[in-house]
Amino acid sequence: MSWDPDLAAALPALPDLHIADLAVARARMQEVAARTPPPPPGAVVEESAPGPDGPVRVLLARPPVPTTGAAPGVLVLHGGGFVMGSADMSATLAAGLADALGAVVAVPDYRLAPEHPYPAALDDCAAALDWLAARPDVDPARVALHGMSAGGGLAAALTLRARDEGGPAVCFQVLDAPEVDDRLDTPSMRAFVDTPLWSRPDAERSWQHYLRGLDGGEVPVHAAPARATDLTGLPPAYVVVYENDPLRDEGLAYASGLLAAGVSVELHLFPGTFHRSVILAGAAVSQRQAAETVAALRGGLRPGEQKRSL
Repeated sequence: MSWDPDLAAALPALPDLHIADLAVARARMQEVAARTPPPPPGAVVEESAPGPDGPVRVLLARPPVPTTGAAPGVLVLHGGGFVMGSADMSATLAAGLADALGAVVAVPDYRLAPEHPYPAALDDCAAALDWLAARPDVDPARVALHGMSAGGGLAAALTLRARDEGGPAVCFQVLDAPEVDDRLDTPSMRAFVDTPLWSRPDAERSWQHYLRGLDGGEVPVHAAPARATDLTGLPPAYVVVYENDPLRDEGLAYASGLLAAGVSVELHLFPGTFHRSVILAGAAVSQRQAAETVAALRGGLRPGEQKRSL
């Protein structure tokens, strides 16, 4: 594997988030989240959206400088292989995006597998999307999704579900290392069996937990979007993949499928990286990726708006 020099230097200090022991991995992810610098005081508030099985906890960040009229909205879906993580780990990101984009940013605390397998997480994300798009301070014509890893898979699934079931009209989707294919048969998935933060064994366990409620039956496209044969009518996308990541090739294939269906796509493979290495904010490649993601969202939420950069 070819590593970016900044990232290679950080490899020895990376936390072990592999999910062979899920309880241990969850505890370690909580420790990582606790060490993340918090957002400014008052920048993020806790609210709730009505969900199919009870209220869905949502963290909400508003623009620090009030906008004229309704603001764009961004629904951020955290990663964690469908089995770990929480909205809190994306609180600082939400505050930064609200500031940079002049947007109302919501992060749902969706339910996790295996305790709550498919479609629980997607149901919660759909409820949060409905709630965000219906807010009086949000322009329903300018609502985007931003998902990372399993959250990227949920974002892809949510755009499909919104199209298929007449949900809110998503105007743009950011799919960062999206986990979209349960078949685990791409070259990168076969090759990367021992990579930082995420590996093929993690992907196998992740899908087993998430799809356990299907009891080996047919996997619906809203669970694994790579299985979709019709990607027409979906919103434009910005797709990020990492060079040394088992999820790399399914992200490339999904972007190619969107393009073949007539969907506008910007695709970026960041060299020398590993799964979600953007969390190492000190690396130059991570800084470039973070800036480009904000720029992509800014464009996706319609050019010409007065928005401030990070």
